[in-house]
Amino acid sequence: MEPLFGVLLGLILAVASSAQNNCTCVTNKWTVCAQDDSGNCTCTLVGSNREVDCSTLTSKCLLMKAEMISLKEKHFQGHPDGLLDSDGIYNPDCEDSGIFKARQCNPTDTCWCVNTAGLRRSEKGDKSLSCSELVRTSLIYIELIHKKRSSAFDVPDGRNALKHLFESRYKLHPKYIAAIKYDSPLIQIRLNQNEKSRCDVDIADVAYYFEKDIKDDSVFNSNSMLTVNGDALDIEKLQIYYVDEKPPEFCMKQLAASISAVVTVVMLTAGFGVTVLVILRWLRTRKYEKAEIKEMEEIKALSLQ
Repeated sequence: MEPLFGVLLGLILAVASSAQNNCTCVTNKWTVCAQDDSGNCTCTLVGSNREVDCSTLTSKCLLMKAEMISLKEKHFQGHPDGLLDSDGIYNPDCEDSGIFKARQCNPTDTCWCVNTAGLRRSEKGDKSLSCSELVRTSLIYIELIHKKRSSAFDVPDGRNALKHLFESRYKLHPKYIAAIKYDSPLIQIRLNQNEKSRCDVDIADVAYYFEKDIKDDSVFNSNSMLTVNGDALDIEKLQIYYVDEKPPEFCMKQLAASISAVVTVVMLTAGFGVTVLVILRWLRTRKYEKAEIKEMEEIKALSLQ
């Protein structure tokens, strides 16, 4: 009886150990997970201790906050270059829902307005700066260039592989995938999301996860190589463009500054040109005057003879 009890105990401990090992957040590696007595696995985000829903993507705002903590730890552990390649990351302020607050400020009380992708869309100011709303990023354009191959991927296969990736790995509804075009080696992806329901993932979060995957710095706990019919799709260049529902608030100021700079250059060039012409004309006139004076002196000398 005792040997049987020992076997049963061993099996129970093995199952418990296996369950404990499986207590991880598949969609977010920047989490701390623990299993309670009932066997429920709860994961909280590093940096904010917020509970994370591991069945879907974590918001970009919370990811950036967690990543900043991770980078600081790496820097503290003796990696002075850990903060160099930050990809524009800052420590953001997030709403309770996980989205970005419309106004972001740094420790020096410099503030700016952002969109739902966390990108700056206004001039920087002090704490008196007002951001009336969090403007939605409704269109994201992704441009990829894959490494040279002996032969291009089949167009329908490449398009279907990318579509499946966005739907399965990033949980994006097909209706938000506006277009996928492939003309070797260029891949163009357009995500369009004017509105979204509460259960839908945000395209800004999808783009962030996708960018991390391409840069081999996946947010997921397991890396996944992008393949087309079993062949790796190695990307060597990535560009992501974000388009908001409303134009950025600093665009007109930048345009005015650009126009002012162009006008200044034109005026300086014109002024320099006029100055050169005046100098050349003065030199030419002076030359003619000297010639006339010399001629008059010669005539006067002949008349005296």
